[in-house]
Amino acid sequence: MRHEPTLMPRSPAEVLEPTRAPRAPRRVRIQREPGPVSGMLRFFNGLLSFAFLVLLIAAVVALALRANFEQPGPLGHATVAVIPKGEGVYEIASRLEREGIVSDRRLFMANYLTERLYSSLTGSKPIQLKAGEFEIRRQASLRQVLETLIEGKTILYRITIPEGLTSAQIVERIRAEPNLQGEIQSMPAEGTLLPDTYKFSRGMQRQELIDRMRTEQQRFLATVWEKRQKGLPLQTPEQALVLASIVEKETGRADERDKVAGVFVNRLKARMRLQSDPTIVYGIAAGQGSLGRGITRADIDTKNPYNTYQIDGLPPTPICNPGRPAIEATLSPAKTTDLYFVADGMGGHTFSPTLKDHNSAVQVWRRFEREMKAKQAEPAVVAVPTATPTSQPVPDAQRAGNVMPLPVRKPKRSGG
Repeated sequence: MRHEPTLMPRSPAEVLEPTRAPRAPRRVRIQREPGPVSGMLRFFNGLLSFAFLVLLIAAVVALALRANFEQPGPLGHATVAVIPKGEGVYEIASRLEREGIVSDRRLFMANYLTERLYSSLTGSKPIQLKAGEFEIRRQASLRQVLETLIEGKTILYRITIPEGLTSAQIVERIRAEPNLQGEIQSMPAEGTLLPDTYKFSRGMQRQELIDRMRTEQQRFLATVWEKRQKGLPLQTPEQALVLASIVEKETGRADERDKVAGVFVNRLKARMRLQSDPTIVYGIAAGQGSLGRGITRADIDTKNPYNTYQIDGLPPTPICNPGRPAIEATLSPAKTTDLYFVADGMGGHTFSPTLKDHNSAVQVWRRFEREMKAKQAEPAVVAVPTATPTSQPVPDAQRAGNVMPLPVRKPKRSGG
Protein backbone atom coordinates (compact mmCIF):
# COMPACT_ATOMS: atom_id res chain seq x y z
CA MET A 1 0.00 0.00 0.00
CA ARG A 2 1.33 3.34 -1.12
CA HIS A 3 1.33 6.30 1.25
CA GLU A 4 1.31 9.89 0.00
CA PRO A 5 4.05 11.94 1.47
CA THR A 6 2.99 14.39 4.16
CA LEU A 7 3.98 17.98 3.55
CA MET A 8 5.51 19.53 6.51
CA PRO A 9 5.05 23.21 7.36
CA ARG A 10 7.98 25.31 6.55
CA SER A 11 7.68 27.46 9.65
CA PRO A 12 5.62 27.78 12.87
CA ALA A 13 3.70 30.78 11.38
CA GLU A 14 2.56 28.68 8.50
CA VAL A 15 1.14 26.15 11.00
CA LEU A 16 -1.04 28.85 12.59
CA GLU A 17 -2.27 30.35 9.19
CA PRO A 18 -5.41 28.69 7.69
CA THR A 19 -5.25 27.32 4.21
CA ARG A 20 -6.23 29.93 1.59
CA ALA A 21 -8.80 29.06 -0.98
CA PRO A 22 -7.57 29.16 -4.53
CA ARG A 23 -8.46 32.20 -6.61
CA ALA A 24 -11.36 31.93 -9.02
CA PRO A 25 -10.37 31.75 -12.57
CA ARG A 26 -10.53 35.02 -14.48
CA ARG A 27 -13.77 35.61 -16.49
CA VAL A 28 -13.30 36.83 -19.93
CA ARG A 29 -15.82 39.58 -20.80
CA ILE A 30 -17.19 39.35 -24.28
CA GLN A 31 -18.23 42.74 -25.71
CA ARG A 32 -21.39 42.51 -27.73
CA GLU A 33 -22.57 45.05 -30.28
CA PRO A 34 -25.91 46.77 -29.24
CA GLY A 35 -28.86 45.48 -31.24
CA PRO A 36 -31.36 47.71 -33.09
CA VAL A 37 -34.16 46.90 -30.65
CA SER A 38 -32.26 48.03 -27.55
CA GLY A 39 -31.20 51.26 -29.29
CA MET A 40 -34.76 52.11 -30.19
CA LEU A 41 -35.88 51.44 -26.65
CA ARG A 42 -33.27 53.80 -25.30
CA PHE A 43 -34.32 56.44 -27.89
CA PHE A 44 -37.99 56.21 -27.02
CA ASN A 45 -37.19 56.19 -23.33
CA GLY A 46 -35.28 59.43 -23.74
CA LEU A 47 -37.98 60.89 -25.92
CA LEU A 48 -40.67 60.09 -23.38
CA SER A 49 -38.58 61.56 -20.61
CA PHE A 50 -38.10 64.74 -22.62
CA ALA A 51 -41.80 64.94 -23.47
CA PHE A 52 -42.72 64.43 -19.83
CA LEU A 53 -40.33 67.20 -18.83
CA VAL A 54 -41.81 69.54 -21.46
CA LEU A 55 -45.35 68.75 -20.35
CA LEU A 56 -44.37 69.31 -16.74
CA ILE A 57 -42.90 72.70 -17.57
CA ALA A 58 -45.93 73.55 -19.69
CA ALA A 59 -48.26 72.56 -16.86
CA VAL A 60 -46.38 74.78 -14.42
CA VAL A 61 -46.48 77.69 -16.87
CA ALA A 62 -50.18 77.09 -17.57
CA LEU A 63 -51.00 77.07 -13.87
CA ALA A 64 -49.10 80.31 -13.41
CA LEU A 65 -50.92 81.86 -16.37
CA ARG A 66 -54.26 80.55 -15.15
CA ALA A 67 -53.74 82.14 -11.75
CA ASN A 68 -53.08 85.47 -13.42
CA PHE A 69 -55.84 84.81 -15.95
CA GLU A 70 -58.53 84.84 -13.29
CA GLN A 71 -57.35 87.85 -11.29
CA PRO A 72 -59.30 91.14 -11.48
CA GLY A 73 -57.93 93.46 -14.12
CA PRO A 74 -56.66 97.03 -13.76
CA LEU A 75 -59.71 98.73 -15.30
CA GLY A 76 -61.22 101.07 -12.73
CA HIS A 77 -64.47 101.68 -14.61
CA ALA A 78 -66.50 100.14 -17.40
CA THR A 79 -65.36 101.20 -20.83
CA VAL A 80 -65.81 100.47 -24.52
CA ALA A 81 -63.02 98.83 -26.49
CA VAL A 82 -63.05 99.51 -30.22
CA ILE A 83 -61.11 96.88 -32.18
CA PRO A 84 -60.65 97.90 -35.83
CA LYS A 85 -60.82 95.34 -38.60
CA GLY A 86 -57.50 93.92 -39.74
CA GLU A 87 -55.58 94.28 -36.45
CA GLY A 88 -53.46 91.30 -35.40
CA VAL A 89 -53.12 89.77 -31.94
CA TYR A 90 -50.10 91.89 -31.04
CA GLU A 91 -51.77 95.13 -32.09
CA ILE A 92 -54.93 94.21 -30.17
CA ALA A 93 -52.95 93.29 -27.06
CA SER A 94 -51.00 96.55 -27.27
CA ARG A 95 -54.22 98.51 -27.66
CA LEU A 96 -55.77 96.84 -24.61
CA GLU A 97 -52.65 97.56 -22.53
CA ARG A 98 -52.52 101.17 -23.74
CA GLU A 99 -56.17 101.72 -22.78
CA GLY A 100 -55.65 100.19 -19.32
CA ILE A 101 -57.89 97.20 -19.95
CA VAL A 102 -55.12 94.63 -19.33
CA SER A 103 -51.99 95.08 -17.22
CA ASP A 104 -49.54 93.35 -19.58
CA ARG A 105 -49.96 92.71 -23.29
CA ARG A 106 -47.58 89.72 -23.08
CA LEU A 107 -49.79 87.97 -20.56
CA PHE A 108 -52.80 88.58 -22.77
CA MET A 109 -51.01 87.15 -25.79
CA ALA A 110 -49.73 84.17 -23.80
CA ASN A 111 -53.21 83.33 -22.58
CA TYR A 112 -54.62 83.76 -26.06
CA LEU A 113 -52.01 81.41 -27.54
CA THR A 114 -52.63 78.91 -24.72
CA GLU A 115 -56.35 78.90 -25.41
CA ARG A 116 -55.71 78.55 -29.11
CA LEU A 117 -53.34 75.62 -28.55
CA TYR A 118 -55.84 73.94 -26.27
CA SER A 119 -58.63 74.26 -28.82
CA SER A 120 -56.33 72.83 -31.49
CA LEU A 121 -55.32 69.84 -29.34
CA THR A 122 -58.90 69.06 -28.33
CA GLY A 123 -60.29 69.48 -31.82
CA SER A 124 -62.53 72.36 -30.75
CA LYS A 125 -63.59 75.22 -32.97
CA PRO A 126 -60.57 77.47 -33.70
CA ILE A 127 -60.68 80.68 -31.72
CA GLN A 128 -60.12 84.11 -33.21
CA LEU A 129 -60.28 87.65 -31.90
CA LYS A 130 -63.13 89.61 -33.46
CA ALA A 131 -63.25 93.22 -34.55
CA GLY A 132 -65.98 95.52 -33.32
CA GLU A 133 -67.08 97.63 -30.41
CA PHE A 134 -67.12 95.78 -27.08
CA GLU A 135 -68.27 96.70 -23.60
CA ILE A 136 -65.61 95.84 -20.99
CA ARG A 137 -66.74 95.72 -17.37
CA ARG A 138 -64.90 97.23 -14.43
CA GLN A 139 -61.91 95.11 -13.25
CA ALA A 140 -62.56 92.57 -15.99
CA SER A 141 -60.07 89.70 -15.79
CA LEU A 142 -57.95 88.56 -18.69
CA ARG A 143 -60.34 85.65 -19.16
CA GLN A 144 -63.36 87.95 -19.36
CA VAL A 145 -61.63 90.30 -21.80
CA LEU A 146 -60.45 87.41 -23.98
CA GLU A 147 -63.86 85.72 -23.98
CA THR A 148 -65.53 88.99 -24.94
CA LEU A 149 -63.28 89.43 -27.97
CA ILE A 150 -63.52 85.77 -28.99
CA GLU A 151 -67.31 85.57 -28.72
CA GLY A 152 -67.63 88.75 -30.74
CA LYS A 153 -70.66 90.06 -28.85
CA THR A 154 -70.31 93.65 -29.91
CA ILE A 155 -72.33 96.60 -28.63
CA LEU A 156 -75.49 96.86 -30.67
CA TYR A 157 -77.19 100.08 -31.71
CA ARG A 158 -80.82 100.39 -32.73
CA ILE A 159 -82.65 102.15 -35.49
CA THR A 160 -86.44 102.20 -35.58
CA ILE A 161 -88.21 102.43 -38.92
CA PRO A 162 -91.91 103.24 -38.31
CA GLU A 163 -94.63 101.65 -40.40
CA GLY A 164 -95.98 103.72 -43.26
CA LEU A 165 -92.81 105.53 -44.32
CA THR A 166 -91.96 105.69 -47.99
CA SER A 167 -88.69 104.25 -49.26
CA ALA A 168 -87.32 107.76 -49.71
CA GLN A 169 -88.10 108.60 -46.08
CA ILE A 170 -86.49 105.36 -44.86
CA VAL A 171 -83.34 106.02 -46.88
CA GLU A 172 -83.17 109.52 -45.40
CA ARG A 173 -83.32 108.10 -41.86
CA ILE A 174 -80.67 105.50 -42.53
CA ARG A 175 -78.35 108.07 -44.09
CA ALA A 176 -78.74 110.25 -40.98
CA GLU A 177 -77.66 107.43 -38.63
CA PRO A 178 -74.05 108.29 -37.63
CA ASN A 179 -73.14 104.76 -36.47
CA LEU A 180 -73.69 103.38 -39.97
CA GLN A 181 -71.32 103.90 -42.85
CA GLY A 182 -71.21 103.60 -46.61
CA GLU A 183 -73.62 104.66 -49.31
CA ILE A 184 -76.94 103.19 -50.40
CA GLN A 185 -76.53 101.94 -53.94
CA SER A 186 -80.02 102.74 -55.24
CA MET A 187 -83.47 103.72 -54.02
CA PRO A 188 -85.34 100.58 -52.87
CA ALA A 189 -88.61 99.83 -54.61
CA GLU A 190 -91.63 101.13 -52.71
CA GLY A 191 -93.06 98.64 -50.23
CA THR A 192 -90.10 96.25 -50.31
CA LEU A 193 -88.68 97.21 -46.90
CA LEU A 194 -90.10 95.83 -43.66
CA PRO A 195 -90.48 98.49 -40.95
CA ASP A 196 -89.13 97.35 -37.59
CA THR A 197 -86.49 98.08 -34.97
CA TYR A 198 -83.16 96.80 -36.24
CA LYS A 199 -80.01 96.20 -34.21
CA PHE A 200 -76.59 96.72 -35.73
CA SER A 201 -72.95 97.11 -34.80
CA ARG A 202 -71.06 100.35 -35.27
CA GLY A 203 -69.64 100.57 -38.77
CA MET A 204 -72.25 98.37 -40.43
CA GLN A 205 -72.80 99.26 -44.08
CA ARG A 206 -76.02 101.14 -44.83
CA GLN A 207 -76.61 99.01 -47.91
CA GLU A 208 -76.34 95.91 -45.72
CA LEU A 209 -79.17 97.19 -43.52
CA ILE A 210 -81.30 97.95 -46.60
CA ASP A 211 -80.69 94.42 -47.90
CA ARG A 212 -81.66 92.99 -44.53
CA MET A 213 -84.92 94.95 -44.45
CA ARG A 214 -85.72 93.77 -47.98
CA THR A 215 -85.03 90.13 -47.08
CA GLU A 216 -87.19 90.35 -43.96
CA GLN A 217 -90.09 91.78 -46.01
CA GLN A 218 -89.84 89.03 -48.61
CA ARG A 219 -89.69 86.30 -45.96
CA PHE A 220 -92.64 87.67 -43.98
CA LEU A 221 -94.82 88.31 -47.02
CA ALA A 222 -94.21 84.78 -48.33
CA THR A 223 -95.19 83.31 -44.97
CA VAL A 224 -98.48 85.20 -44.53
CA TRP A 225 -99.40 84.81 -48.20
CA GLU A 226 -99.55 81.05 -47.72
CA LYS A 227 -102.02 81.53 -44.85
CA ARG A 228 -104.21 84.11 -46.59
CA GLN A 229 -107.98 84.11 -46.40
CA LYS A 230 -109.70 82.30 -49.26
CA GLY A 231 -111.57 84.25 -51.90
CA LEU A 232 -109.53 87.47 -51.75
CA PRO A 233 -109.52 89.59 -54.95
CA LEU A 234 -105.71 89.55 -54.89
CA GLN A 235 -103.77 87.48 -57.40
CA THR A 236 -100.18 87.91 -56.20
CA PRO A 237 -98.25 88.76 -53.04
CA GLU A 238 -97.27 92.03 -54.74
CA GLN A 239 -100.93 93.04 -55.03
CA ALA A 240 -101.39 92.22 -51.36
CA LEU A 241 -98.47 94.52 -50.56
CA VAL A 242 -100.05 97.35 -52.56
CA LEU A 243 -103.36 97.06 -50.71
CA ALA A 244 -101.58 96.67 -47.34
CA SER A 245 -99.78 99.95 -47.96
CA ILE A 246 -103.14 101.71 -48.42
CA VAL A 247 -104.52 100.09 -45.26
CA GLU A 248 -101.37 101.20 -43.43
CA LYS A 249 -101.91 104.84 -44.41
CA GLU A 250 -105.66 104.83 -43.76
CA THR A 251 -105.53 103.98 -40.05
CA GLY A 252 -103.02 103.61 -37.28
CA ARG A 253 -105.41 101.86 -34.91
CA ALA A 254 -104.81 98.16 -34.41
CA ASP A 255 -108.51 97.45 -33.83
CA GLU A 256 -109.46 98.99 -37.19
CA ARG A 257 -106.94 97.56 -39.65
CA ASP A 258 -108.95 94.44 -40.50
CA LYS A 259 -112.13 96.54 -40.86
CA VAL A 260 -110.45 99.01 -43.21
CA ALA A 261 -109.00 96.11 -45.17
CA GLY A 262 -112.46 94.57 -45.28
CA VAL A 263 -113.93 97.72 -46.82
CA PHE A 264 -111.34 97.80 -49.59
CA VAL A 265 -111.69 94.07 -50.25
CA ASN A 266 -115.47 94.51 -50.53
CA ARG A 267 -114.97 97.40 -52.95
CA LEU A 268 -112.59 95.40 -55.11
CA LYS A 269 -115.05 92.53 -55.23
CA ALA A 270 -117.88 94.94 -56.16
CA ARG A 271 -115.63 96.55 -58.83
CA MET A 272 -115.86 99.88 -57.04
CA ARG A 273 -113.03 102.40 -57.01
CA LEU A 274 -111.09 102.47 -53.77
CA GLN A 275 -111.19 106.28 -53.46
CA SER A 276 -108.43 106.45 -50.86
CA ASP A 277 -107.01 109.88 -50.08
CA PRO A 278 -103.47 108.65 -49.25
CA THR A 279 -103.12 107.47 -52.85
CA ILE A 280 -103.76 111.04 -54.01
CA VAL A 281 -101.04 112.33 -51.68
CA TYR A 282 -98.54 109.78 -52.90
CA GLY A 283 -99.24 110.56 -56.54
CA ILE A 284 -98.68 114.28 -56.01
CA ALA A 285 -95.77 114.13 -53.54
CA ALA A 286 -93.99 111.39 -55.52
CA GLY A 287 -93.23 109.40 -52.38
CA GLN A 288 -91.57 112.27 -50.51
CA GLY A 289 -94.18 112.41 -47.72
CA SER A 290 -97.20 114.56 -46.99
CA LEU A 291 -98.40 117.54 -48.99
CA GLY A 292 -98.19 119.90 -46.05
CA ARG A 293 -101.80 120.92 -46.71
CA GLY A 294 -105.23 119.43 -47.09
CA ILE A 295 -106.50 117.67 -50.19
CA THR A 296 -108.43 119.92 -52.57
CA ARG A 297 -111.10 119.15 -55.14
CA ALA A 298 -108.51 119.84 -57.82
CA ASP A 299 -106.29 117.14 -56.30
CA ILE A 300 -109.16 114.65 -56.39
CA ASP A 301 -109.89 115.45 -60.02
CA THR A 302 -106.24 115.25 -61.11
CA LYS A 303 -105.55 112.10 -63.04
CA ASN A 304 -102.40 110.12 -62.28
CA PRO A 305 -101.66 106.37 -61.92
CA TYR A 306 -102.03 106.51 -58.13
CA ASN A 307 -105.24 108.52 -57.79
CA THR A 308 -107.76 105.81 -56.83
CA TYR A 309 -110.58 108.30 -57.38
CA GLN A 310 -109.65 108.22 -61.07
CA ILE A 311 -108.38 104.67 -61.65
CA ASP A 312 -109.99 101.27 -61.25
CA GLY A 313 -108.45 98.70 -58.93
CA LEU A 314 -105.07 99.04 -57.28
CA PRO A 315 -102.29 101.56 -57.95
CA PRO A 316 -99.24 100.25 -59.82
CA THR A 317 -97.04 100.05 -56.69
CA PRO A 318 -97.39 100.36 -52.92
CA ILE A 319 -97.65 103.88 -51.57
CA CYS A 320 -95.50 103.19 -48.49
CA ASN A 321 -93.75 100.37 -46.69
CA PRO A 322 -96.44 98.63 -44.62
CA GLY A 323 -95.74 96.87 -41.35
CA ARG A 324 -96.57 93.33 -40.31
CA PRO A 325 -100.01 94.15 -38.78
CA ALA A 326 -101.23 95.90 -41.94
CA ILE A 327 -100.10 93.03 -44.16
CA GLU A 328 -101.73 90.48 -41.88
CA ALA A 329 -104.97 92.47 -41.80
CA THR A 330 -104.99 92.73 -45.60
CA LEU A 331 -104.65 88.98 -46.01
CA SER A 332 -107.15 88.27 -43.25
CA PRO A 333 -109.70 91.13 -43.45
CA ALA A 334 -112.86 91.44 -41.42
CA LYS A 335 -115.83 89.73 -43.07
CA THR A 336 -118.36 92.56 -43.21
CA THR A 337 -120.64 94.24 -45.75
CA ASP A 338 -119.14 97.69 -45.12
CA LEU A 339 -118.25 99.75 -48.17
CA TYR A 340 -117.55 103.15 -46.55
CA PHE A 341 -115.82 104.68 -43.56
CA VAL A 342 -115.34 108.23 -42.32
CA ALA A 343 -113.50 109.77 -39.39
CA ASP A 344 -115.50 109.88 -36.15
CA GLY A 345 -113.54 112.75 -34.58
CA MET A 346 -112.17 110.54 -31.80
CA GLY A 347 -109.21 109.07 -33.62
CA GLY A 348 -111.20 106.28 -35.21
CA HIS A 349 -113.70 105.75 -38.01
CA THR A 350 -117.38 105.04 -38.51
CA PHE A 351 -118.00 102.15 -40.91
CA SER A 352 -121.13 101.91 -43.02
CA PRO A 353 -122.55 99.30 -45.43
CA THR A 354 -124.73 101.74 -47.39
CA LEU A 355 -124.34 105.20 -48.86
CA LYS A 356 -127.24 106.47 -46.76
CA ASP A 357 -125.57 105.40 -43.51
CA HIS A 358 -122.31 106.83 -44.72
CA ASN A 359 -123.88 110.22 -45.48
CA SER A 360 -125.26 110.35 -41.93
CA ALA A 361 -121.82 109.57 -40.52
CA VAL A 362 -120.31 112.29 -42.70
CA GLN A 363 -122.78 114.84 -41.30
CA VAL A 364 -121.69 113.93 -37.77
CA TRP A 365 -118.08 114.40 -38.81
CA ARG A 366 -118.83 117.79 -40.44
CA ARG A 367 -120.55 119.00 -37.31
CA PHE A 368 -117.63 117.95 -35.16
CA GLU A 369 -115.25 119.65 -37.58
CA ARG A 370 -117.15 122.94 -37.35
CA GLU A 371 -117.10 122.81 -33.56
CA MET A 372 -113.39 122.27 -33.55
CA LYS A 373 -112.77 125.18 -35.89
CA ALA A 374 -114.95 127.42 -33.72
CA LYS A 375 -112.95 126.51 -30.62
CA GLN A 376 -109.70 127.19 -32.39
CA ALA A 377 -110.96 130.63 -33.43
CA GLU A 378 -111.77 131.63 -29.83
CA PRO A 379 -109.26 134.03 -28.23
CA ALA A 380 -106.80 132.37 -25.89
CA VAL A 381 -107.44 132.91 -22.18
CA VAL A 382 -105.48 131.92 -19.09
CA ALA A 383 -107.30 128.97 -17.56
CA VAL A 384 -107.02 127.57 -14.05
CA PRO A 385 -106.01 123.89 -14.17
CA THR A 386 -108.83 121.52 -13.35
CA ALA A 387 -109.32 117.79 -13.18
CA THR A 388 -110.83 117.70 -16.67
CA PRO A 389 -108.75 116.53 -19.62
CA THR A 390 -106.32 119.15 -20.86
CA SER A 391 -106.56 118.26 -24.52
CA GLN A 392 -109.28 117.69 -27.05
CA PRO A 393 -109.29 114.97 -29.68
CA VAL A 394 -107.97 116.23 -32.98
CA PRO A 395 -109.95 115.22 -36.06
CA ASP A 396 -108.17 113.13 -38.68
CA ALA A 397 -108.36 115.95 -41.22
CA GLN A 398 -106.03 118.02 -39.02
CA ARG A 399 -103.49 115.30 -38.27
CA ALA A 400 -100.49 114.93 -40.54
CA GLY A 401 -100.46 111.70 -42.44
CA ASN A 402 -104.01 110.63 -41.51
CA VAL A 403 -106.84 110.25 -43.96
CA MET A 404 -109.70 112.45 -44.91
CA PRO A 405 -113.19 110.94 -44.88
CA LEU A 406 -114.38 109.12 -47.95
CA PRO A 407 -116.52 111.37 -50.16
CA VAL A 408 -120.26 111.70 -49.74
CA ARG A 409 -120.91 111.09 -53.41
CA LYS A 410 -121.54 107.57 -54.56
CA PRO A 411 -118.36 105.93 -55.89
CA LYS A 412 -118.21 105.16 -59.57
CA ARG A 413 -118.14 101.60 -60.72
CA SER A 414 -115.54 100.49 -63.19
CA GLY A 415 -116.47 101.71 -66.64
CA GLY A 416 -119.15 103.99 -65.28
